[in-house]
Amino acid sequence: MNDNQLLRYSRQIMLPQIDVGGQEQLLECRVLIIGLGGLGSPVAMYLAAAGVGHLVLVDFDKVDLSNLQRQIIHTTDRIGQPKVDSARRTLKALNDDVRVDCIEHRLEDTELREEVSRADLVIDASDNFETRFAINAACVQTRTPLVSGAAIRMEGQVAVFSGQPGGPCYQCLYPADGQVDETCSANGVLAPMVGIIGSIQANEAIKVLVGAGNPLTGRLLVIDALHMQWRTLTLKADPQCSVCSGPLSD
Repeated sequence: MNDNQLLRYSRQIMLPQIDVGGQEQLLECRVLIIGLGGLGSPVAMYLAAAGVGHLVLVDFDKVDLSNLQRQIIHTTDRIGQPKVDSARRTLKALNDDVRVDCIEHRLEDTELREEVSRADLVIDASDNFETRFAINAACVQTRTPLVSGAAIRMEGQVAVFSGQPGGPCYQCLYPADGQVDETCSANGVLAPMVGIIGSIQANEAIKVLVGAGNPLTGRLLVIDALHMQWRTLTLKADPQCSVCSGPLSD
């Protein structure tokens, strides 16, 4: 690290769980962030600020006026612009040392698996089951850590999946039908709710990347913001899971 980086990240380096070695690890890490909405906004901003060296942003949507109530990485003057471009501008203004690559289309099949395999960690900040299931399958196939988050109305949840054999995956938690319409556009969401969940996702990602503390691996953290109640559920691998219970293909 150079002198500017030592100063920029000094408050983080002071933490014994991070130190200089951990900060250097973060600077070398590549994180894939899928979704630049309410969750992806704080995740991307905190990871960039914390010095994660290479962020790959994936979103095929454009900034809309209705996004701005909660998607804090975007601004009013960027309405109509691709979200990846808007997010990149914010992140580079926040920390120009961070490399930011943008993918402005949906990742599917082989391309999704290849991008996941290149990442040290994947952030699922999407808003639909189809995408979440696909991301999870790619992470299991490539044994890539996954930090999953969701927020709706005044409720939210975060879980970490190691991607390693024997542990649970997202598919163990939810059935594969994906028919329930649990999106913010259909149900609404309180603005700070996505900020809370996204910030926790960023926190867990950093812990996984540097090997600090006890991440939410195999656990589901659930928050009811209306009554400000938290609870943690233990997740177990489903022996009948169609994604993680069988042998992995090469």
